[in-house]
Amino acid sequence: MIRQFELVEMVRAYDPQVDESLLNRAYVFSMKAHGSQTRASGDPYFSHPLEVAGILTGMRLDGDTIATALLHDTVEDTVATIEEIEELFGDNVARLVDGVTKLSRIEIPAESHVQAENFRKFVLAMSNDIRVLLVKLADRLHNMRTLHHIDDPEKRHRIALETMEIYAPLAERIGMREMQDELEDIAFRELNPEAYESITARMAFLRKEGGNIERTVISQLSKALKEFGIKPKISGREKRPYSIWKKMERYHISFEQLTDVMAFRIIVKDIPACYQTLGIVHGKWPMIPDRFKDYISTPKGNNYRSIHTSVIGPERQRIEIQIRTQEMHDIAELGVAAHWKYKQGAKSMDGSQYRWLRELLEILEQASSPEEFLEHTKLAMFQDQVFCFTPKGDLISLPRGSTVVDFAYAVHTDVGDSCVGAKVNGRMVPLRHQLQNGDQVEILRSEAQRPSPRWESFVITGKARSAIRRFVRNRQREEYQLLGRSILEKAFQQEELDFAEEPLTDALSKFRLEKLGDLYIHVGQGLLSETQVLRTIFPGIEIKGDHFAIPPAIREWDAEDVDKRHAVPIKGLTPGMAVHLADCCNPLPGDRIVGVIEPGQGVMVHTIDCEALADQSETQEGWLDLAWQPQSEKPDFYAGRLKLLAANEAGALAGMTTVVAKHSGNISNLKITTRDPDFFTFEMDVEVLDVKHLTQIMTALRANHAVTSVERLRG
Repeated sequence: MIRQFELVEMVRAYDPQVDESLLNRAYVFSMKAHGSQTRASGDPYFSHPLEVAGILTGMRLDGDTIATALLHDTVEDTVATIEEIEELFGDNVARLVDGVTKLSRIEIPAESHVQAENFRKFVLAMSNDIRVLLVKLADRLHNMRTLHHIDDPEKRHRIALETMEIYAPLAERIGMREMQDELEDIAFRELNPEAYESITARMAFLRKEGGNIERTVISQLSKALKEFGIKPKISGREKRPYSIWKKMERYHISFEQLTDVMAFRIIVKDIPACYQTLGIVHGKWPMIPDRFKDYISTPKGNNYRSIHTSVIGPERQRIEIQIRTQEMHDIAELGVAAHWKYKQGAKSMDGSQYRWLRELLEILEQASSPEEFLEHTKLAMFQDQVFCFTPKGDLISLPRGSTVVDFAYAVHTDVGDSCVGAKVNGRMVPLRHQLQNGDQVEILRSEAQRPSPRWESFVITGKARSAIRRFVRNRQREEYQLLGRSILEKAFQQEELDFAEEPLTDALSKFRLEKLGDLYIHVGQGLLSETQVLRTIFPGIEIKGDHFAIPPAIREWDAEDVDKRHAVPIKGLTPGMAVHLADCCNPLPGDRIVGVIEPGQGVMVHTIDCEALADQSETQEGWLDLAWQPQSEKPDFYAGRLKLLAANEAGALAGMTTVVAKHSGNISNLKITTRDPDFFTFEMDVEVLDVKHLTQIMTALRANHAVTSVERLRG
């Protein structure tokens, strides 16, 4: 164990002004508090906070942070209290210890509400002082180094998974690459021991067969660079096992296909020398296409800067070369700790490397529950990145696989909410288009646009998903409120009562509700029936009419339902009722229709001959007699489904799509169901105005020489 005077000297070596008294008091207090406690390894428990403090001195952190490391487990594992810490060591240290303690309580099963709530609190603490995160990462690193001492395999697996999902991505986000690599490797060894052993065995074999490849490359590079007056520091290293595994998994390649199992780092004096070195390397050895990345001109979100290239070096070996300055190297290894901004208690949260933390705070504000926040946080952290540009040249970093909607929300929540389309590199693309490194993205906006719940199926960033869910929740409430009011108005009308809000408001306390809108929502959701409401307001009333209360259910909701509910040209509906066109029969204007009240969904509209109605014949008293109204000047389009049998010949499909287009139809979906040498059968969804429009298209298709038969498909 590190002795007391040794720890003080380690800190004094880089911070001569450190408060030695603070460190001495923290050392003694922690040692006494933990007393005779021991760890799973059998070592005194005090050895753990001491090792954590040692890790942080390697990062050259300030005295308050080192004291926090010594004290970080005292509140949770001993009789010490935060109030006692504050009295003995001051507000600053107490606040840091409290923040680390909150995160420590996450270490329980991932599905737990308590875990999510504590992680939520931790992000708030971390946003106030990033040192909370640094102490916790050092704490987790030492725990992972001693993970093998834990006998329970389930506990080891849980801790390793938690490290891989939360702590390693957090280390990556603040640029602490060395700590991230070690956390991932230890977790990988526990989670996938067979893969770990396989990769390390192959690495050992390559090391044995490769001989002096490292010495050869360093020698040749040094000689080539010195000829141009560059005095570099060159070092070689092998890729970490987890890094190799991740690349094999991402690119679906074998170990032998990897291009950068061996990597070399060249450190030069300044940025011009970096680019000069790159030219010399490419002039000496052939580069591998698509393996060049310039993170100097476009730094990563955590401020990582370096040039990466892969070449075919001596003995036809594929090697990766990284070129950077010493300052870039320090930031790459230690991240935020390398350019520490905390001086005499001042702290700064400025800088692009903290953008991800600000986004976490936005997610925190929008999430409806701690569990949702934890889900979105994992999405925000646990992803590789792509780098895209706004039309003005601003850099936006996003998780790999992000769409233009993710980009829009990364720019600003308002931009995401009003996004109607995008141009990527000057070309129009759909909203679900996935972005690539270097794309320039221009978001097209409309004040009339609103987020669609469908977006949630393809966005991948936590910020976008949480914003969409918040909008959906708000619009759901609006729709349920309108539906609930409509149900009550109809119930009052059937009972020959005048509808008024005053008696409803007076009855709110009986339902344990605060607002009239909440009562409408409960009725709309089916949590309260209109009969219950009537009998509460009018005790002893004899119910005359038939009421069809919707039982509790949360239906799948679409933002367009709200916007179109008054535009659906159907007679016989009470304004505000939720309306859906049944998928089983795809009714179109012109069809004879009937409405059926479905549990939790509102009114489902079917054609009168729909087979699904046969199963509901016993509940015909709940059917609504409906009819289509004339459409407006700007009529809506509806999906009609066709089944076609066509000849399997060149140009057949192109001819049919041309027929549809000439008759002002739009194909929204196409699926080939069977195919043989002579014919193929497919289903086609065509957007049309009404039955007459669909019939015209069917007639034109039958006239096509390649089409054998066309019929309207139900369902």
